[in-house]
Amino acid sequence: MKLLKSLLVGVIALATLPAIAEQKFVTVLTGGTSGVYYPMGVAMSQLFGTALPNAKVSVQSTKASAENVNLLQANRGEVAFALGDTVSYAWHGNTEVGFKKPLDKLRAMAAIYPNFVQIVASKDSGIRTLADLKGKRVSVGAPKSGTELNARAVFQAAGLSYDDLGKVEYLPFGESVELIKNRQLDATLQSAGLGVASIRDLATSIDIVVVPIPDDVVKAIGDSAYQAGVIPAGTYGGQDADVPTAAIRNILVTHAGVEEAAVYEMTKAIFTNLDALVAAHSAAKGIQADSAARALPIPLHPGAERYYREAGLLE
Repeated sequence: MKLLKSLLVGVIALATLPAIAEQKFVTVLTGGTSGVYYPMGVAMSQLFGTALPNAKVSVQSTKASAENVNLLQANRGEVAFALGDTVSYAWHGNTEVGFKKPLDKLRAMAAIYPNFVQIVASKDSGIRTLADLKGKRVSVGAPKSGTELNARAVFQAAGLSYDDLGKVEYLPFGESVELIKNRQLDATLQSAGLGVASIRDLATSIDIVVVPIPDDVVKAIGDSAYQAGVIPAGTYGGQDADVPTAAIRNILVTHAGVEEAAVYEMTKAIFTNLDALVAAHSAAKGIQADSAARALPIPLHPGAERYYREAGLLE
């Protein structure tokens, strides 16, 4: 009888273990190693590893936003960084930008720091304004990536198209910078957090110009995901004045199949360790807990929602 009671106690104990024990893997989908998503993802993975000691946590470098949400939909990752407009397109199934059907498994963990559309040209190129891009060689990011979707939106609002450019390259941040250094490109458009490593690297090698995106162009985009923003003076070497631009919120995304308790613990780990994320990259200064669960383009994951309610950030 005593043996039977002991076995029953053991079965009950196993049945009541927290759901986080069931989350065996957490893959954090980021972006190129020269962007902001990657170092931020590495820092988050370390927090997640502590919060989920029974899970194997890893970081994957990807082509960023569009690839990330597709990987989540296919259950090939658990947490991903993505631009807010890309997430919205994916959720609704915008065929024009590459989402043939809605990605209905996507769930939000948090709105995090904003990306800034950063158009940077070599000073020697003579580019000072958006209009000056006509006839120039410009890299716009990987085809239908979050950055490239931003490029299309900004150029269209400014009355430009790819046909107006002298040459269009679809390259990641690091390769774009190397081609500008070698005088094979005139400019690059990079959608990233402020102080992105690729542009910092470029500014230490040659004289650059950060091209403004005026407020009227941002308004002409006609998408609430885009807001007027500023690249502060001194963000990059040789940039001695504030530069207006477009800003788009990044969303930390998961999917419906990730355990509720695991998402709860990961969300909590982020907002109780923001200093560790800021140490990884200054862009994390833009992560604000009080707005993390507001105006999201997709539903909150129940685990994230539970954290926000407990923290008094949702009614």
